[in-house]
Amino acid sequence: MLLRVENLSKQYNHHTDGLVDALKDVTFTIEKGMFVTITGPSGAGKSTLLLMLGGLVHPSAGQVIFNDQPLYSLTHDGLAGFRRTHVGFVMQNFGLIPYLTALQNVMTPLSLQNMDAYAQRQRASDLLESVGLKDRTNHFPRELSAGQQQRVAIARAMANSPSMILADEPTGNLDPALAHEILDLLKTLNTEKGITVIMVTHSPQAADYGTLRIHLKEGKLVPGNNIPEIYHA
Repeated sequence: MLLRVENLSKQYNHHTDGLVDALKDVTFTIEKGMFVTITGPSGAGKSTLLLMLGGLVHPSAGQVIFNDQPLYSLTHDGLAGFRRTHVGFVMQNFGLIPYLTALQNVMTPLSLQNMDAYAQRQRASDLLESVGLKDRTNHFPRELSAGQQQRVAIARAMANSPSMILADEPTGNLDPALAHEILDLLKTLNTEKGITVIMVTHSPQAADYGTLRIHLKEGKLVPGNNIPEIYHA
């Protein structure tokens, strides 16, 4: 078992509506090496759940347990260490630093490691080659297509050899052909490197990539009440 989510709930204090439930009593388990897709309508709690799995949003109740470690019993520094060591993030808007080259963007998380500059450059170069961008290492984000920018973002997410990649709508800004390429790349990383991928998506086609599929509605696992519609492909 890689992750266990136990009775996870999250409430936000909305300035007009008072307390709003983003997640309600969510429970499930993710095994190492799964490709997990999280689907549901807007406002269902998908992104909130993903951020909580990544140690970025504290629950109002319940717990996220990673390799038998309750995440939210860790200190602020402990959570930062968890993210730095175990999590790679891929977002819809790519999140690249515009004034850095593709190589420098991938090197960014490596600067926090005990690694000399040559080793950082070599690691980043190898990662860009692995995502098909060997000839784009010195290009800036504005010089890359949307699909290439997302490949750089995936290479950066891989920099620290994470246990899992958390992807929030990674194909949301891509046309269908590019979306298919990015999904195939994530699937390859999942199957060949054994990296667990957890992906939020609105796309039925993207959801089909999941070996474990989780569907949320109004903050609950469908059909709710601790009878989750979770199934293996």
